[in-house]
Parts: sequence; C-alpha cells; structure tokens
Amino acid sequence: MFILIIAIIVVIGFILFYTIRIVPQTEEYVIEFLGKYKTTWSAGIHFLIPFFERVVCKATSKEQCADFEPQSVITKDNVSIYVDTVVYFKIFDSKLFAYGAANPLFALENLAATTLRNLIGDMTLDEALTSRDTINIKLKEILDEATDPWGINVSRVELKNIDPPAEIKNAMEKQMEKPKLWLNVQRQSVMQISQLHKVKLKQLK
Repeated sequence: MFILIIAIIVVIGFILFYTIRIVPQTEEYVIEFLGKYKTTWSAGIHFLIPFFERVVCKATSKEQCADFEPQSVITKDNVSIYVDTVVYFKIFDSKLFAYGAANPLFALENLAATTLRNLIGDMTLDEALTSRDTINIKLKEILDEATDPWGINVSRVELKNIDPPAEIKNAMEKQMEKPKLWLNVQRQSVMQISQLHKVKLKQLK
C-alpha cells in the first residue's frame, strides 16, 4: 500500500511538472496539439495537456544581434574582398518564426550573404569602400522585406569591415603616404628659405 501511494505521488508530481509551464517575460511559446498548431503562449503561467500538446518553439521578442562570418564578395572591377556583416533583428510573430522557415537564422545568414554579393557586385572597389551607409540601407530594406514571412523584422544592418586584398591595401597606403611626403618636402623647403632669409638679414645688418 505504501509503495502504491509513493508511485501515485511520483506520477502526480511528474504530470504537474510536465503540465505547469511558466513563460518568462519577453518570450512566447508556440504550442501544437497532436502535431497541429494550436496557440501561442505569452508571458505567464500555462497548463500543457500531457502527451497531446507540446512546445515546438520558444521565441524571444528582444532585439537580437547576428554577427555573420566574413563573406567573400567580388566587385564590379573584379576585386575579391571580404565583408563582415552584423544584422540586428526582432521576432514579431512567433508562429511565423516557427513555421516560416526550417532554420530562420541560417536562412537569414544566407540571404544576407547573397544580397550583399548582388549589391557590391554592381559597385567598383572605390564605390564599395565609400558607400557603406548606402549599402547598409539597401541591405536592411531587402532583408526586412524578405524575412516578413519568417516573422522577423530587420531593424538595422552594419558592415563592420571591408577588407580588400593585401596588395591593394599596400597600394592604397602608399597612395595615402604620397601627400604626406609632399607636405614634408614643402615644409623643409619653407624652413630652408626662412633660414636663408634670416642669414641675408644678418649680413645686411
């Protein structure tokens, strides 16, 4: 009899543990009943029917940051560069996030890479290096529209880094050093002229 009571208590405890679910603030749970979408739970305490209902997705409404791996992109003038992209997004519909794509974040990363290749592929290297704001805005607009069916709202896109090949970076650095060298030559010339002028003034005195 004692063993039976213990078994009943254990079963009841297991059912309560499985049944009572607390959804934290800023989160939503997507619930299925016998494999079919039933409802979406918001923050608070809820009861899950054992063996018939299950949680298929836990989504947060907080803004998230996806820092993707550097992508190899070829510019219009056939220069291969690596671009770092950061995407800020929020989930606005948990049901769409659960059922819109098999892996929404992986899909977002691939979509960002493809769109970035298309945008920079229409630019020369100089245009890409000087048009970050334009690329950010266009990339954000395209991603935001394309991810609506996945329940994702893209709020901001940033290009962290545009890294051209080493030989091009060296050439650019040398090009930037030329004006500095010319300024140094001019300064030295001015100093020499000033010294000569001072010497002549002393001789006249």
